[in-house]
Amino acid sequence: MILKALVDYYHRLLDDPDVDIAPFGFERKAIDFIIILEQNGNFSNLLDVRQREGKKRKGRIFLVPKAVKRTAGIKPNLLWDTLPYTLGIATPDPKKDMTKLAHRALEQHEAFVNEICEVFGNCNDPGIMAVLAFFEGNFRKSVFSHQLWPELETCAGNLSFRLQGDELLICQRPQVRKIILEKTISKAGKQTCAISGEQDVPAELHTAIKGVWGAQSSGANIVSFNLDAFRSFGKKQGYNAPIGQRAEFAYTTALNYLLASEKQRIQVGDASTVFWAQEACDLEDDFFTLIGQPKKGEQAVNYDKIRGLLTAVKTGIPPTEEKIAFYVLGLAPNASRIAVRFWYEGNVKEIKERIARHFEDISIIRASYDPEYLSLFQLLLSLATEHKADNIPPNLAGELARAVLYGTNYPRSVLAATVQRCKAEQQINFAQASLIKGFLARDARLSENKNKEVGMALDKTYNNIGYVLGRLFAVLERIQEQAQGAGLNKTIRDTYFGAASSSPLVTFRRLQDLSIHHLAKIRNSGKSTIWLEKLLGEVEDLLPPQGIPAILTLEDQGRFAVGYYHQRQDFFKTNDNRNGKGDE
Repeated sequence: MILKALVDYYHRLLDDPDVDIAPFGFERKAIDFIIILEQNGNFSNLLDVRQREGKKRKGRIFLVPKAVKRTAGIKPNLLWDTLPYTLGIATPDPKKDMTKLAHRALEQHEAFVNEICEVFGNCNDPGIMAVLAFFEGNFRKSVFSHQLWPELETCAGNLSFRLQGDELLICQRPQVRKIILEKTISKAGKQTCAISGEQDVPAELHTAIKGVWGAQSSGANIVSFNLDAFRSFGKKQGYNAPIGQRAEFAYTTALNYLLASEKQRIQVGDASTVFWAQEACDLEDDFFTLIGQPKKGEQAVNYDKIRGLLTAVKTGIPPTEEKIAFYVLGLAPNASRIAVRFWYEGNVKEIKERIARHFEDISIIRASYDPEYLSLFQLLLSLATEHKADNIPPNLAGELARAVLYGTNYPRSVLAATVQRCKAEQQINFAQASLIKGFLARDARLSENKNKEVGMALDKTYNNIGYVLGRLFAVLERIQEQAQGAGLNKTIRDTYFGAASSSPLVTFRRLQDLSIHHLAKIRNSGKSTIWLEKLLGEVEDLLPPQGIPAILTLEDQGRFAVGYYHQRQDFFKTNDNRNGKGDE
């Protein structure tokens, strides 16, 4: 279904006049220099078409015949290629034997010319005739005396050809394109395509997919067979999964287009995630804003889109959007191949409702400096060591994204990772609190648990032992802060947070003993402790008759963290409470 959806998307792009997508047999490639030829094959000029991007100059993108897949052999591209193929000159490399490079360059150039002769032997197009005359008359030597030759020789980029006075590359001329298309589709060896169901020649080697974070820069494959163990009945490469050349071109072109897009690609942990719809819709434009992480230097997040989604779900999404299919594909590196981390296939109405539910589940009270809504990337980053993207647990991203898209329970591994990170850092931040609250709230809703669960803000009536102990820990820390004053560099949180949530019985005995001394110190300084003692009593009254347990379950450790977070946020709601006054 993944490849079929990509093939359909390619045909949608092909029919869209506003989208510049390569037709069958072609691709968009960076060309650095263009050799201008007269109709008789004489060399006319050499153009440098590179464009400056910052301090570097990069080739301009042109539509050219699809590149061949090279390994160790000599395989020329058609009417465009690097300097050794097009002109038979080796690019200087001080680390290699130039004699061997020069000899190989001549072999590559011979193969390049032979390929043109073989494909266009009977073609009377003026452009092809000029190229053949250029090589037969050995006019290529004229290029070496051009003033741009030194730059071309050291560029190691791609070259192509154009007729003097023509705006198109020779490989783009109508008659040439027609011959390339006929050559691309062979009439021999057709089989039923596994995607389209039509008769087509199977693609032996599939085009490399580029742009997957962490994969090889030269590209990797989703479909490939390189060992005998993967093959059946002696078939080689793509013949083991017969995908027609047209379907192979369509799905690889569409996927490379999506991975190169700035609007339809997001990074979710190690998963390079692309998304598209069966037809144009607002979600295709807004999905990045709803789920993705803005690039550095850009506006944080367009919260209006998220607010609009939440409002639309409450007021009702148009039924017509239920008929528009929507797809999300997460790809991760896997040696020379690409692994499918997650795949979602649904409709626009369904995914809008699930994203809205996700934001509602993770919503929690926040400080004024915290973002109004958190992207998946920001949530995952809160679980990573040193909050670095490279340290995000690899499988966690896919599991969390899958839960959001399918509306299922957040994986328990998310709760475990969040609790572990809180213990390691001896604190809990807004993103971590959101994740824990979201896990607990969604788990209770989907399991139809009638018991009360943690909410958005402080709940003084919620008597879960984990939540109450979290609140108690925050109150004891507040007493210490009032006792020590502004010069306090380290609180009980920095030493006891992890222990208090894991083994509360032993830890809280020590902390309650310390609080007696801290309250005495406050009174000795002439300040009142009425408010603090009253709050301490209110929280301790919620403890069960059997007292503080020896250990807490993982869920209760999560509630401990949220209870602590809620109580701390409540302390800073008013200036009065910040100064420890309140109800004195």
